[in-house]
Amino acid sequence: MSITFGELVGNFILVTGSVIVLLLLIKKFAWGAIESILQTRSQQISRDIDQAEQSRLSAQQLETKSQANLDASRSQASKIISDAKEIGQLQGDKLVAEATDEAKRLKEKALTDIEQSKSDAISAVKTEMSDLTVLLAEKIMGANLDKTAQSQLIDSYLDDLGEA
Repeated sequence: MSITFGELVGNFILVTGSVIVLLLLIKKFAWGAIESILQTRSQQISRDIDQAEQSRLSAQQLETKSQANLDASRSQASKIISDAKEIGQLQGDKLVAEATDEAKRLKEKALTDIEQSKSDAISAVKTEMSDLTVLLAEKIMGANLDKTAQSQLIDSYLDDLGEA
């Protein structure tokens, strides 16, 4: 089977014409729909890319904000801890100062009480001694002394006792 040149040219013209008719039909009936689908798809892809970029930026901002909040929380926690330590130290110092003051006050009160007790004891001893002295003097003299003489005798005895 041999194909002649005429058949070959005829087939070529027929195929070329069919392709041209097919392209014209596609352009007239389907090209608008295909172009619309491609344009819609292109816009959708562009929107998706923009939305992905916005989501990435939003996530990045959220991460930055979260990091800032975390840093602020850590800083606040450190401040709270240091404040608590400082307050504890101040309260400890205050308690020590109060205890020291209380100890000094108790010591001073004890010294005052001791001095008072000593003074009371000396006074009691002096009174007892004066009573004994008066009693002894009465026995020695054989008579009661009047109040003035008794006071002078007691005062001189106490002066002598105080010097000793």
